[in-house]
Amino acid sequence: MNEPKMKELVRKLKYSRAGRACLLTLAAGGFALVSGCVVQPNGQVGFYVPAVVVAPPVVVAAPVVVEPAMVPEAYTWDGVEYVGLVGDQYFYLGAGNVWLVAGPDRLERFHGWERGHPDWRDHAVRNDHYRKDAHGHVQPRRDDRR
Repeated sequence: MNEPKMKELVRKLKYSRAGRACLLTLAAGGFALVSGCVVQPNGQVGFYVPAVVVAPPVVVAAPVVVEPAMVPEAYTWDGVEYVGLVGDQYFYLGAGNVWLVAGPDRLERFHGWERGHPDWRDHAVRNDHYRKDAHGHVQPRRDDRR
């Protein structure tokens, strides 16, 4: 069919009663197809609510942060407990022979003792026996690592 004949057919459909009914039926059919109406094989029309499937949430695991082993290579007895130094962080020997970070109260007491013993690092004991970090893992000496 050529273009002028097609335009004439569309014009007739628009302005005739049968044409309007045909266009209305086509529009309703199109709406039914997108709205969830379904024509079953036996000719009945049914309405089905589409099932909505929600994807499970994505779980992203946090990266594992490996803390450096904080076991002093040497320690001293300050009259109350063993204290060691790693970098600029002080540690004390806690229960189970585990090295723990010294809190402000321990630091204050240790620094008071340290004022009377400024050469304590010269007399510190090499740490060969108490090698557990805060997680209870035995850490080798730094000079023994390969």
